[in-house]
Amino acid sequence: MDTKKYTRLSLSERVKIETLLSEKRSKSYIATQLNRSRSTIGREVNSWVKRPGDTYDAQLAHWCAQEDNSSKRVQDRISMYPRLRMAVFRGLLTRCSPELIAGRLKLAYPDDPTMHVSYESIYRYIYAHPQARINMKLIQLLTRRKSRRRKPTPRSQRQSIAGRISIDERPKHVDGRLEVGHWEGDLVIGARQGSCIGTLVERKTRYALLVKLQNKKSAAVTAAFAGKLNKIPRAMRKTLTYDNGTEMAEHRSFSGKTGMAVYFAHPYSSWERGTNENTNGLIRRYYPKKTDFTNMPAAALENLQNRLNCRPRKVLGFYSPREMFFLEQHASPENDADDLGLKMGNKSPVDLFSFLMPTTKKCYL
Repeated sequence: MDTKKYTRLSLSERVKIETLLSEKRSKSYIATQLNRSRSTIGREVNSWVKRPGDTYDAQLAHWCAQEDNSSKRVQDRISMYPRLRMAVFRGLLTRCSPELIAGRLKLAYPDDPTMHVSYESIYRYIYAHPQARINMKLIQLLTRRKSRRRKPTPRSQRQSIAGRISIDERPKHVDGRLEVGHWEGDLVIGARQGSCIGTLVERKTRYALLVKLQNKKSAAVTAAFAGKLNKIPRAMRKTLTYDNGTEMAEHRSFSGKTGMAVYFAHPYSSWERGTNENTNGLIRRYYPKKTDFTNMPAAALENLQNRLNCRPRKVLGFYSPREMFFLEQHASPENDADDLGLKMGNKSPVDLFSFLMPTTKKCYL
């Protein structure tokens, strides 16, 4: 059975409605005469005749309907402005998420509304026609590369350690992320549980340190973590929050080497180390599960660390962790320009972030 395709009311039909209403005809009668459903006639008339004394004007009603219909399918902003479209494409090619692209564009072009777009608009542009060839390519540039937009499923940690110092005993001000120097740590496991790398993330600035590990034994992990953290100023290493993995069983030895107190999150509570979990997710974009880290060159690990620290973050106002870490180190009374190669010199915060201006070649998008 063929279904009848709906068509909007024409001007001639509205003229008939106006004529029949003037003759005091009912809506059911008008619907029969025009071969329309009663609900269609009811919506049309009720939108204009709401109180006694109101009249229906066919010309005015038709003009308003045309205006409403023309504004319902306005071309999206990305399609309207080629410069914006190319900026979005460049951002996707650098593996930035739509949310980061949208936020960074507002920083780079604060006075140009044509370069402002919401991340939801970018997603809609990509998924408008996913079967098209160009849209399939854009989907492959997204983080999850899903043909449909799905909510991510949370992950949880299943490890525990005896004799740990609970996160409940950690100073409460650490939760507010108002002070630099509080870190979170974890391992990213390779193929067949045979290799791993260590991750350390500063809670306030989101600055990440990646550590090459020979194995998952506690002595090797704590020594490697301590060696990496001892290269940064003392004022910027105060506490470490870890999961319940046994690789941190020698946390007392780690505290003696670094002067950092170690606290352990609750079992099955990965959100208590959300910064580190998010960083591990970013690492998986470059090195997915079943990657073998055994023969990973030190240069490749350093390159990945630089990528993470130069990546803009929404939570930092779309500045990068490196920028914020520089600023915090510069403000620290124990500033050491030799540590980690963070040479600040006499740069002010304005000079530090000057490359964000769109007139320079260092602009991210």
